[in-house]
Amino acid sequence: MASQITVDSRSGFCTSNSTFYSKRNPIPLPSTHSIDVTTFISSRAHQGKIAFIDAATGRQLSFSDVWRAVESVATSLSLDMGIRKGHVVLLLSPNSIFFPIICLAVMSLGAVITTTNPLNTPREIGKQISDSKPVLAFTVTELLPKLADSNLPVVLIGGDSSSTPKTNLRIVSRLEEMMKKAPSQTRFKERVTQDDTATLLYSSGTTGASKGVVSSHRNLIAMVQTVVGRFRLDDDEETQTFICTVPMFHIYGLAAFATGLLASGSTIVVLSKFEMDEMLSSINKYRASYLPLVPPILVALINFANSIKNKYDLSSLKKVLSGGAPLSREVIEGFVEKYPGVTILQGYGLTESTGIGASTDSLEESRKYGTAGLLSPSMEARIVDPDSGELLPVNRTGELWLRGPCIMKGYFSNEEATASTLDSNGWLRTGDLCYIDDDGFIFVVDRLKELIKYKGYQVPPAELEALLLTHPEVADAAVIPFPDKDVGQFPMVYVVRKTGSSISENAVMDFVGKQVAPYKRIRRVAFVASIPKNPSGKILRKDLIKLATSKL
Repeated sequence: MASQITVDSRSGFCTSNSTFYSKRNPIPLPSTHSIDVTTFISSRAHQGKIAFIDAATGRQLSFSDVWRAVESVATSLSLDMGIRKGHVVLLLSPNSIFFPIICLAVMSLGAVITTTNPLNTPREIGKQISDSKPVLAFTVTELLPKLADSNLPVVLIGGDSSSTPKTNLRIVSRLEEMMKKAPSQTRFKERVTQDDTATLLYSSGTTGASKGVVSSHRNLIAMVQTVVGRFRLDDDEETQTFICTVPMFHIYGLAAFATGLLASGSTIVVLSKFEMDEMLSSINKYRASYLPLVPPILVALINFANSIKNKYDLSSLKKVLSGGAPLSREVIEGFVEKYPGVTILQGYGLTESTGIGASTDSLEESRKYGTAGLLSPSMEARIVDPDSGELLPVNRTGELWLRGPCIMKGYFSNEEATASTLDSNGWLRTGDLCYIDDDGFIFVVDRLKELIKYKGYQVPPAELEALLLTHPEVADAAVIPFPDKDVGQFPMVYVVRKTGSSISENAVMDFVGKQVAPYKRIRRVAFVASIPKNPSGKILRKDLIKLATSKL
């Protein structure tokens, strides 16, 4: 399509259809319709030897170990547990070297993997279970209590049979035992196509409660190709080693560490959770060249640079990858000054775009300060006036719409939400107010969507408001993002007390804190006589944000 129209080589903008086209080389997709993402990745040729290293124990898995384990687990799932195409399997686990094996085995059968945050409460996990209806769960012993009310059969990750915990759940196997099963050629193999669903990850979308994002094998294959293209070996590199602190349950962690980088032959050092000393020690020990992180960690690396460099040898580090929010000129220049020779790369994406929608892929691109980067390969964009629907040209601000092979199929069992986010031509309304400059770089100006970004995690105000309204002393509530230099934003709430109530700030925070994951907790409370709303009853958050920040 792009070859038949006139596109400005500098901005990527086409005046005849008001569409921006990616300036990067398009990604090749397999012509074979009947192929799953697991088969696609395993068939990629590369020189890699070690796939995963457990940072805590030093245990290593070679690429042949990984693919043998994937086939064994898939065989066990199919023959022993009757998992079939279309079945949903829940994975509740911190990062581990086994996380990708489970995902790849499930998807190879045409079954669907749904992941959830280990920090989520039993209530939050229960909502996801009731929506996605999994038939089996994989989890670690420590997280079993969070599944206590689910009645799901469970496969335990880690530990041994002598340490089986007491639980009312049915433990049907252990992952290590499944990995020892001889792969069977007689197991039932169903035809899996690129259009079939591969993952069901939960996102708040542009507004409201969490929704299941349906991504196909084609979506993931396209993202694998994007990741492989972005992280090619430099001329002086025999291999690339990545430090994985980004959560694998999240689309970025899943796309990069459980799928994409496997196809490139990279080595991934897995940390079960972020811990600064362990992260820096791992760079030092394993001579890591790539470090993905979120902006608050980058700022900490700048602030403590002298003590860090005295304690750790970070000379192997070549590139730092930041996502979640654009970096300021001050931060980029501060980092480059403290860590000369390390390039900062940035990325922009959503669960709905299966990861990277735009990125900076070199230091020169990152020096376009404040940018989210250039469009990913094969991605198209439009800037749309949110009020009139007018398609806007270069340097005009409107809502960013994206279209390409990575864009989701839709929201699970939610036609209304899908229709309001995906149009009939496949355009994804991102909910971000952006402009694209003369050189094709995207700049995020504001959010149309009402999400709070706490250390890169999404916090939907509507979910917290609905919870607060169940409190017997709360008449009304409005949650807003409050700016914070360390975490980006945190949830603040304006509360209207019921008549006669004297509920305190701490009581409000405790009530919410006991029922949600730590990153969703309310960290500031103000009491008001009424919540400002428009005639249709929609909360006027911008008025409340202005009120909250006017005293800063």
